Amino acid sequence: MTTYVVLLNWTDQGIRSVRESPKRLDAARKVLEEMGGSFKDFYLTMGEYDMVAICEAPDDAVAARFSLTLGTYGNVRTRTLKAFPEAAYRELIGTLG
Repeated sequence: MTTYVVLLNWTDQGIRSVRESPKRLDAARKVLEEMGGSFKDFYLTMGEYDMVAICEAPDDAVAARFSLTLGTYGNVRTRTLKAFPEAAYRELIGTLG
């Protein structure tokens, strides 16, 4: 599984109905699980982003489909980052000339 960092911001619609946000998070977990992925961690954050999710998905296409699906609901905007674990980081750096 590949790890992704998903940065989320509420839209105007999403913040107006923020009390429903926990239910929407549960629904998002289910959607990702149905796609073969999972949430590893979730955080409410202060600063540039409202929330951060650490997710796993089988591949980039699933991660992209998940982010697009969330966007169609109209409550959040996402920015998804592919994350390389430390072992992969060390391997990549080790291959530099």
